[in-house]
Amino acid sequence: METRKVQVTGGSTYTVSIPKTWATDNDVEAGTEIEFHPDGDSLFLTPRSEEERTRGTLDISDLSGQALQRAVTTMYVSGFDVIELEAAEITTEQRSTIRDAVQSLVGLEVLEETRDRVVVQDLLDSSELSIHNAVTRMRLISLSMLEDALAALTERDHDLARDVIGRDDDLDRLWLVVSRIFRATLRTPKAAEELGLPREECFDYHSSARQLERIGDHATKIAHLTLNIDDPLPDDVVEAVNDLHGDAVEVIDTAMDALFDDDTEAATRRANEARTGVRAIDERVRSIDEVLRDLDPTRAQLLGLVVDSVLRSADYGGNIAETALQKAAPTP
Repeated sequence: METRKVQVTGGSTYTVSIPKTWATDNDVEAGTEIEFHPDGDSLFLTPRSEEERTRGTLDISDLSGQALQRAVTTMYVSGFDVIELEAAEITTEQRSTIRDAVQSLVGLEVLEETRDRVVVQDLLDSSELSIHNAVTRMRLISLSMLEDALAALTERDHDLARDVIGRDDDLDRLWLVVSRIFRATLRTPKAAEELGLPREECFDYHSSARQLERIGDHATKIAHLTLNIDDPLPDDVVEAVNDLHGDAVEVIDTAMDALFDDDTEAATRRANEARTGVRAIDERVRSIDEVLRDLDPTRAQLLGLVVDSVLRSADYGGNIAETALQKAAPTP
């Protein structure tokens, strides 16, 4: 850390020098424009960049299948606007994988394709992105997936179960958008400025979005289990699972309301209500386990996995409530 004294020039202008080492490392010299970004009681400065879009190049010669798809996804989440994928000769299989990866990510399009190069670009206007809207959408999708997964289980509706499984891709796309936005706020103060949110709040949204994505995963798990059920379920089991689902949804909704509430007192009250609800659900699960013991072992095990997924979804709601409490707490 280096320190500098603030000086006054011209009678009313405050000036401060910048460290020469930092200036040299960042190509700052006489005449270079510097951007200042206020953030509470801090002030971030960065050299003004003429290049608005960040470019990244990746050699994919040794990548294929899931490894290649993960590589494209990682570059997207890391914040590259233009992704150049290169190899001596890009195979047909690699091109197909790249297209699958692009289709699974919001805003990406293939702009250029040659024998040895594929260029992918993010066409979304960053000013149109909203982490709040993305998380709100994730909330709606994850809860509808959980509701429909349990409806499919109760009614043994395999078509509805497959529909739930398909919706998980939509949830994953939104999760990656939230991750991309959040990482952008860590990389540059300008991104947080454009969002109009403090970086701490972006972290809270990112953390909660992860919990919603996991709820979607458990809804998908229930849907997959439903595909293995052909015989009707006992009425007392159906009623118990539906009651458990209602309690879990109440926890998640209350926690999300607390997260979005700007009134700190109301947010704290709601978050604590959600945490209390999680403890009540733990008690309900123990009573359901008693009912499952009367079933044959195979069916009891399968339904036990369903109950566990609903319980874990409520636990994720409890995690969101913890985040809401931190968001509502006084800041130092």
